[in-house]
Amino acid sequence: MSLRLSTVILPVDRWHEGGRATWQRAEELGFHTAYTYDHLSWRTFRDGPWFGALPTLTAAATATERLRLGTLVTSPNFRHPVTLAKELISLDDVSGGRVTLGIGAGGNGFDATALGQEAWTPKERADRFAEFVPLLDRLLTEDAVSQRGTFYSAEEARNIPGCVQRPRLPFAVAATGPRGLRLAARHGQAWVTTGDPKLNEAGTPEQSVQALRGQIERLGAACEEAGRDVAELDKVLLHGFTPDRNRPLDSVDSFVEFAGRHQELGFTEIAVHWPIADSDFAADQAVFEKIATEAVGQLS
Repeated sequence: MSLRLSTVILPVDRWHEGGRATWQRAEELGFHTAYTYDHLSWRTFRDGPWFGALPTLTAAATATERLRLGTLVTSPNFRHPVTLAKELISLDDVSGGRVTLGIGAGGNGFDATALGQEAWTPKERADRFAEFVPLLDRLLTEDAVSQRGTFYSAEEARNIPGCVQRPRLPFAVAATGPRGLRLAARHGQAWVTTGDPKLNEAGTPEQSVQALRGQIERLGAACEEAGRDVAELDKVLLHGFTPDRNRPLDSVDSFVEFAGRHQELGFTEIAVHWPIADSDFAADQAVFEKIATEAVGQLS
């Protein structure tokens, strides 16, 4: 399968001061999907502009025609399945069925405590995620849902007319642990990873490739357990967190070498961050655009 190239546009620009133009340029460059992060604030961007993911994607849907749109990733940290489902159905309608929901268990960053709660432990996040995803799946595929859960409940929640995409918009489930991989196998149309967090800071690119190979093998085992063919799932690598960092964006050749190594592992999509000056995602815009238009053709 040929590799798809997508981008992640952080919601840091006012819509009429560069935001709209960036999403339109992503479509012009031929990216498969343009994602954004669904956070309330994030890392070094916390004290600067940061806009909401779903309103941004709705605006992007009206400013583009072909580009797929999505989150990388939405999490239970400040979302509830009932309200999220209503917003996603609306976004899928506005976009004409171009939305992918990237979804994960969340982390212990700023989102984890913004609503005044204590940050959940990894086990608590996994417990909530295990309840969040199946309920959201039902809400997006059934006209009316009632369910009582430990963490999330719905009472006659109506979602008519449902998604434009049938039976619902696709889920891209971010996971590396066994419970998350099982959710990806049961509910995902795609699986997302940033690599092995233990290696991303101090490991080598070679160690990272080996770790990613192991993740894909475990995904395959989870799919087998669920009675699914792992080939049914797209496999998405979110670039910028492996030991390579942003070096693959130094040139077309560097990116082709990086992408080729991961395509051989079975990845079907790589998402690269749109350049932001003076940040971890700084890159030469001209080189970035050349990669967007030339790299995939060299990998086919």
